[in-house]
Order: sequence, then C-alpha cells, then structure tokens
Amino acid sequence: MTPLTIALIQTDLLWQDPSGNLRMLEEKIRSIGENTDLIVLPEMFTTGFTMDAERLAEPMDGDAVSWMHQMAKEKNSVVAGSLIIREADQYYNRLVWMRPDGQWDAYDKRHLFTFAGEDKFYTPGTKHLIVQLKGWKIMPLTCYDVRFPVWSRNTQGYDLLLYVASFPEKRIHAWKSLLVARAIENQCYTIGLNRVGYDGNGIYHSGDSRVINYEGQILFEQSKEETIHLTTLSFEKQQQFRESLQFLKDSDSFNLIY
Repeated sequence: MTPLTIALIQTDLLWQDPSGNLRMLEEKIRSIGENTDLIVLPEMFTTGFTMDAERLAEPMDGDAVSWMHQMAKEKNSVVAGSLIIREADQYYNRLVWMRPDGQWDAYDKRHLFTFAGEDKFYTPGTKHLIVQLKGWKIMPLTCYDVRFPVWSRNTQGYDLLLYVASFPEKRIHAWKSLLVARAIENQCYTIGLNRVGYDGNGIYHSGDSRVINYEGQILFEQSKEETIHLTTLSFEKQQQFRESLQFLKDSDSFNLIY
C-alpha cells in the first residue's frame, strides 16, 4: 500500500462570508507546492460555526460544492470539509468528500452540539461514511463526534480516522485528549483539523490540529497560528503495529440503535 500525503489547512474563517472564505481558501490551496492526495478544510469552512442555516445553506449543486470540484480538479487531490447544506427542506452540517473527477460522497454530522443549539437548526446524520483513497479506508467525522467513542469505533476496518472541527479553545484539553484516545483505542492514524481565530460570537479557537499515530504518539501539533501542514502516513508501519498487538480483535461487539 502506498503512503498517503495529506494537507491540513488550519485557518481563521470570515464570519458568515461564503464568497470571502472561498477566495481565501483558494489562495491557500493554490499555495501548496507539493503533490497531495487529500486537502482537508475545517468544519463549516464557508461560514464559521453558525446557526443561521436558513440564510446561509446551499444546495449540493451550489457555488461551494462546485468550488470544491474546481479545487480538487486543479490540484488532482481530494478536497474534504464540512459546510451547511440544504436538502428537502432540511439543513445539514455536511462533510463533502470531493474527488478530482467531480464524484463525491458525504457525511452528515451525527452528534449535533446541543450546548450551542445546533440540534435546533440542523438534522443529524444516521450513517457512517467510509471512503477509499489509494487503497486506504478512511472514516471522516465532525467535531463533537470526537466525544463519542462508540460512533468512532473501528468496527469497519478503517485505516484513518479524520475529524474536521470548530472546537473552542476553552475546551481544547478535551479535544487534544480525546483525539489521542480515539487513536489508541482504534489502533489507527487519527487526524483532527481545527480552525483558529474568533468567530462572530466572540468564541476563540486555538487550532491545536493534530496528527496522531496508531500508538497515540503525536506526529504534529500546531496551536494558535494559521498553517498549512503536509503529512505523509505509512500504511505498512500501522499494519505491522496492528499485527504485533492485536487489540482490535478483542474489542466488544455491539449494535447501534438510532
């Protein structure tokens, strides 16, 4: 299995300004000089984490998703991030996995952040998404999902667990700790991409994006500053670790009830 190269864009976001955020992110994406397999954007990358879904939502054939295709095609890389999507009179915090050929998959955030009222404006997802890239099986999730180990549990044999987030600095200890826990218990590379800066509600985000390996070791972490970080993951090293310490086969079986 070939290595996987991923670009993480930890950035501030313009509050409720989709066109401005797309221009800003386009400049950042085009500045990536190396070839990458996957470019990751934060949660609600077009608007910031807002509850104004009715005004800011777009359809799947709207400007933002079309822009994702343009960027994916231009960089010959998958582009992934979440945004507000309107579908059948419902609003979703939807992570879109856009391929260079325009084919896409989507994951609707399962655990809506009730503390901020997200559950009052958005519809929760009910299905996991497992995508394949260069032979790797990847499960993308969104922010608050990190607190729920059952939903994240590696029952489907994935190789990479990926979170996009708008996780506030005041609870960043939980973010950093839970990412390590998810990596250890699932014996997999775990990436958490978080935004930086203040949002329109005055909430500060410190980033603290992380790349963690299958042992729980931190391979990369960046706090407070905007950054574009490229990381390359080795499938063979992870597989060797799983074969030497076969913890996953001893895990409990369960059924999810929605």
